[in-house]
Amino acid sequence: MTFLRFCLYLLAGALLGGCVSQRNLPYLQSSEYSTRAAVAVPNAVQPYRLQPNDVVSVRVQSAQPTLNDIFNVVDTRAMFSGDPGNMFLAGYNIDAQGQINLPTVGKVKVQGLTVDETQAIIQQQVNRFVRDANVLVKLLSFKITVLGEVRNPGRYFVYSGQASLLEALGMAGDLTEFGNRRNVKLIRQTASGSEVTLLDLTSPALLASPNYYLLPNDALYVEPMKARTSRGNAANLGLVFAGISAVVLILNYIKVL
Repeated sequence: MTFLRFCLYLLAGALLGGCVSQRNLPYLQSSEYSTRAAVAVPNAVQPYRLQPNDVVSVRVQSAQPTLNDIFNVVDTRAMFSGDPGNMFLAGYNIDAQGQINLPTVGKVKVQGLTVDETQAIIQQQVNRFVRDANVLVKLLSFKITVLGEVRNPGRYFVYSGQASLLEALGMAGDLTEFGNRRNVKLIRQTASGSEVTLLDLTSPALLASPNYYLLPNDALYVEPMKARTSRGNAANLGLVFAGISAVVLILNYIKVL
């Protein structure tokens, strides 16, 4: 039975190695936080500027339905159904030159503009053809991807025009207990390629970080902690030891006979 005792000790050590320390789990750890007063963290939201391959919705409202339909080429019900495919079809794609091609108006340069600035420019152009028109512009292609040690990895669409890092993790069901909160990778597309930034969810400085607010097409990857591998190895060891124990017991039984 000495061998069995050794196996049990080894298995217990492996299980303990697979435990996650409590200090590695909470977000935004700081001794400055208090129940008596709020701690202000300035972090101005930077407006997103449109880029090629973005998709925007342009809706024209006026007392002249026939003229509205020239611009509103897709049924409004498709626009508000919430299905990403329908929303994509309801929008105008920004081409490589940073332009959208509106019926009657023609090409309008929108690259580098905010959504509000784009709406103002299109409003000016539409006023040439539709009297007392109201133009609404929305960004349709705001999607983010969350992968790794989260409960529901996948791609998520953002309909509010703004999303924070914590909101993105919330949409993915939050990190599992084995997610490395001190080493979350933010992958962002730029004009020259991709850039990767490491984020520490346990640091209170995260709230003031320029990366706290996400941009369209951002991806988050949550690395697994070493405890994840240790827990998996412990499970495998448990199966092995169970098999060995069974063999030892059978051999002992045979010897008795």
